[in-house]
Amino acid sequence: MSKAEDSQKKSIADLERGILRFWSDNKIFEKSLAKKSPKGEFTFYDGPPFANGLPHYGHILTGVIKDAIPRFQTMRGYHVNRRWGWDCHGLPVEYEIEKELGLKTKREIEEYGIENFNKKAREAIMRYAGDWRQIIPKTGRWVDMDRDYRTMDSSYTESVWWVFKSLYDKGLVYEGFKPMHLCPRCETTLSNFEVSQGYKDVTDISVTVKLPLKKEPETSLLIWTTTPWTLPGNMAAAVNPSTSYIKYKLLDTEVPAGEFVIIAKDRGAEILRDKKYEIVEEFTGDKLVGLSYTPPFAYYTDATLKHKGHAWKVYAADYVTTTDGTGIVHLAPAFGEDDLRLAKENDIPVVHHIGTDGRFKKEVTDFVGEMVKPIQDLQATDVLVLKNLSHRGLLFAKEKITHSYPHCWRCDTPLLNYAASSWFVKVTAIKDDLIKANKKVSWVPEDIRDGRFGKWLEGARDWAVSRSRFWGAPIPAWRCQKCERLEIVGSLTELREKSADSGNTFFIMRHGEARSNKEGFVSASIHAGNHLTEKGKKEVDKAAKFLRRQNIDLIIASPLERTKETALRTAKNIGLKKDKVIFSDLIREVGVGVYEGRPLSEWRLQFPSLEDKFKVRPDGGENLPDLKGRVTSFLYELERKYTNKNILIVSHADPLWALYTGALGYTEKQAIEAHGRKKDFIKTAEVKKLPFAPLPHDEMHALDLHRPYVDEVKFKCLCGGKMKRVPEVFDCWFESGAMPYGQMHYPFENKDTFDPEKKRGFPANFIAEGLDQTRGWFYSLIVLGVALFGESPYKNVITNGLVLAEDGRKMSKRLKNYPEPTDIMAKYGADALRLYLISSPVVRAEDLRFSEDGVREIQNKIVSRLRNVASFYHTYALDAVKGTSVPKSNNVLDTWIRVRLTEVVNKVTEAMEHYELDKAIRPIGEFIEDLSTWYLRRSRDRFKSKDDLDRKNAIATTSYVLTEIAKLIAPFAPFVAEEIYQSITSNMESVHLETWPKYEPRFPIWPNPMALFHRIFRSHGDIKILEDMAEVRRIVSVALEARASAGIKVRQPLGKLTVKNSKTKIAGNEDLLTLIKDEVNVKEVIFDAALVTDVALDTEITEELREEGVLRDLVRVVQDLRKKEGLHPGDSATLFIRGGVQEVQFIKKFEEQLKDSTTVGVIEFRDDVQGEEAKIDTFLFALALNTPTLSASTKNE
Repeated sequence: MSKAEDSQKKSIADLERGILRFWSDNKIFEKSLAKKSPKGEFTFYDGPPFANGLPHYGHILTGVIKDAIPRFQTMRGYHVNRRWGWDCHGLPVEYEIEKELGLKTKREIEEYGIENFNKKAREAIMRYAGDWRQIIPKTGRWVDMDRDYRTMDSSYTESVWWVFKSLYDKGLVYEGFKPMHLCPRCETTLSNFEVSQGYKDVTDISVTVKLPLKKEPETSLLIWTTTPWTLPGNMAAAVNPSTSYIKYKLLDTEVPAGEFVIIAKDRGAEILRDKKYEIVEEFTGDKLVGLSYTPPFAYYTDATLKHKGHAWKVYAADYVTTTDGTGIVHLAPAFGEDDLRLAKENDIPVVHHIGTDGRFKKEVTDFVGEMVKPIQDLQATDVLVLKNLSHRGLLFAKEKITHSYPHCWRCDTPLLNYAASSWFVKVTAIKDDLIKANKKVSWVPEDIRDGRFGKWLEGARDWAVSRSRFWGAPIPAWRCQKCERLEIVGSLTELREKSADSGNTFFIMRHGEARSNKEGFVSASIHAGNHLTEKGKKEVDKAAKFLRRQNIDLIIASPLERTKETALRTAKNIGLKKDKVIFSDLIREVGVGVYEGRPLSEWRLQFPSLEDKFKVRPDGGENLPDLKGRVTSFLYELERKYTNKNILIVSHADPLWALYTGALGYTEKQAIEAHGRKKDFIKTAEVKKLPFAPLPHDEMHALDLHRPYVDEVKFKCLCGGKMKRVPEVFDCWFESGAMPYGQMHYPFENKDTFDPEKKRGFPANFIAEGLDQTRGWFYSLIVLGVALFGESPYKNVITNGLVLAEDGRKMSKRLKNYPEPTDIMAKYGADALRLYLISSPVVRAEDLRFSEDGVREIQNKIVSRLRNVASFYHTYALDAVKGTSVPKSNNVLDTWIRVRLTEVVNKVTEAMEHYELDKAIRPIGEFIEDLSTWYLRRSRDRFKSKDDLDRKNAIATTSYVLTEIAKLIAPFAPFVAEEIYQSITSNMESVHLETWPKYEPRFPIWPNPMALFHRIFRSHGDIKILEDMAEVRRIVSVALEARASAGIKVRQPLGKLTVKNSKTKIAGNEDLLTLIKDEVNVKEVIFDAALVTDVALDTEITEELREEGVLRDLVRVVQDLRKKEGLHPGDSATLFIRGGVQEVQFIKKFEEQLKDSTTVGVIEFRDDVQGEEAKIDTFLFALALNTPTLSASTKNE
């Protein structure tokens, strides 16, 4: 059985699992990265996803986009590094942990403990990582998940610190007090682009409120607000000095002395539409400026406020308009940008009458503790406020309004406009540079550049990058508690230098050569009789010469014999008293477990590489992280215990390596670099200075820059005061925007592969994410890229839309309105899902209503159809020589399909070069349809032809085309591409190690190239064969319609087809005319310019034609019988027939044709045939097959 036939019997899921195993076992992805890259580097940045859930269609969509482009560029000759990352910090993670722990407020988190809370967050963030590692490869995506970067790693955070300090040094970071949107549940402010993600239409209550003038209590200013909860914080009112205002007397009032209100002239008729009134006086707003009024609430009238004398007065403000409201604005400076600016200009007090938890403070006695915007009922508190106002006669009017209101993008809580202190990136200072940089970026779709993204940049505001939260990279700002001086730290080295205030100096020394070193055995036991050799003693004595000059105050050593002897001998040599030598188990040799006393060579077999020392833990022993925790905790204990001491630590090779890396807070990679891959990190009796200062670390003494560990780092200010870190952490969007630098630990490592200053690995050639990231990752990336290096960090962007449920709603697990991705892949294969997604408008930022029928259609029309072509090829190509060179065949079908292949290669290549995935898929689908329904249909008989040359040409052409189409479809449908390729050629180990099909830009792809194209390439004949074949197929289509209209089935031959001869150029081409004759089943095709219709069929059926039609029907019946019997094309059979005289005569007349057409070796007439009956025209046959003779292929099965 052929490979293709065997694969047809397997389920799609089994096939794809097998291919995944093949890729994994043979490291095909790794080989694709290692192969020669003559075109150099193609840089791709992969935006990290949150791993706090399973992958959904949105992840799969972006993943396929991110997979297709790198695969394509790799085949084009580029090296494309693809490194997976995890977005670990921020509100999404905190929100999940709060729900799990039942914590509802920020205070409850603090009571639970920041350390405990962040531990839970760290555990949770990778909870689903294993599932992602299983599912992502099943989608066909190639990405390095073993060298993944995580935004919570200290190395990543150090790069984030460097970014922040670089911006600070450029004057692009400042600490400011501004109104921002605050989430009262999360108790933190949000950036403007986070706020933009959460707007919803809500119904609120607007109120018009009286502010009685101090000198004229019967006269009130009318103010209007949609946020009644801000009224207790009213500190002033504002008018436009040039606007006309009117004082009205209300005629239907119950106030005995009469009641007067002041409103902007343009708003009077609207505000007083239900009132009786008369106009008393008209004047401009400047006449109102300076007047005092009684506040709507008196909570702060007796309070001690700075600039209290400026409160509850009328101020001039040009921003006051008369488009809505009353033309008089209520000012609560802590809750509005314009309000705060006016307050600062006029020294108006700023009062926060609500806390960051969104509740009224204790001084607001009527509403103390109430949520100002309860999520369960947005109007509830406003109703309480307006009832209070109404009771005191201050409520003039109220009405409900529907407007768009911002909600928290993660917890869905209504946001509050709230003045708070935050750290800002001064985006406004580089706005013009951002706009210029964006103009150079190629976007798909193109209108994003100047539309959604361009407009966002034009309106860019300073970016609030700090959050008053817990689980995030800490802001590296330390403030003096005495003089308020600020210091920004940009690296661990800088932090180490600042925090080193104990005065201690540490040295490390390995023991001298011992018997175990000389004889080569493992020794970690205290009582091993493993003493220093004579050589070792001399080494120790030599080292003492250096140590005498270091004024050693204390020696602390491992208690093993060789280290103990080294320490005591050294103390004697440098004149240090014996009581200054201390022994500690914490710095003993690494635990070796069952390897104690065994040959050193056996021990080293456990660790083929240094990397293995971090992972492999021998039975009963320790790995390097275990050892590092032990020895580093000891170092910190010494640092706490002693001051101004020179301390020598005597230990063993691996403990000292671990101690050195722990002291410096090194990553695994840095630790290996420090080791240098030498035999040992430190030679026997070698002494090194240990550059140590305390760094933030967890309870295992692993470097950890998170809160609360980083908060414990304090250092001296120049004034002598203590510098303490500010409590805020970074907005997670700042961290993700720093991804190009963080993933490479720039500028501290990897400058050989990533260095923006040398255009190395920067900017990215390509990135891709969803449309929402125009205000997220795309934005944060470009802000930091332009601010740091003056250019956009990306050149090409694909922006995708949302994948919605088929009903147009958001996919919902609760509603169960979509099929699970894993189920779809199991049913139709990952290739079908990939092709469905990237052939749709969703790759152009449009939303897609996911349809399982759509996936099924792609599976049938592209994947299955291609596999069927391959299956047919293998059926007849058993003796063919495999080859991928262009076959030299003059057959018109072979020529045409080769030209069509060149055309589709050009179209796909052009589309991919423009990052237009949907345009790349379309021609592939059309080509596979042409290959299957035209080329293969018309070549079917050639595969069985007795003309050996023509048969081999058909097979060779199909082999070549399938090989090339496998390469062409490989970036998009990697599984079926591999399956087809493996079954046809052994040219390369995998199709994904192949080079891209030859690109010859000769065909019209983009608008209006036809004239030039025809002029240049008409002589090549390629256009002509395409045009001629298109004309053939058009004629066939019209002729078959004519057949259908006449009610004549296609198997019935006809004598003649007449075609209207207008501009057709195929009249003299017998090869093409033969195709028409065969497809339409006519004996002759003629052309007639005078024909009225496009075609005309001669519908007269002669006896000869009738018999030929009967024969064709009979052949079809026998072929169906062969299929039912499970016979292969090469299997001979005996055909038994029962019929009357006319049936026997007919069979004898056409016996040889019937045998040739059906691979029947013998035909026997028998009266006892009980087989299938076939009524054909006037004939009635009973047919049966048996198989006395089988082909070799069948016997072998």
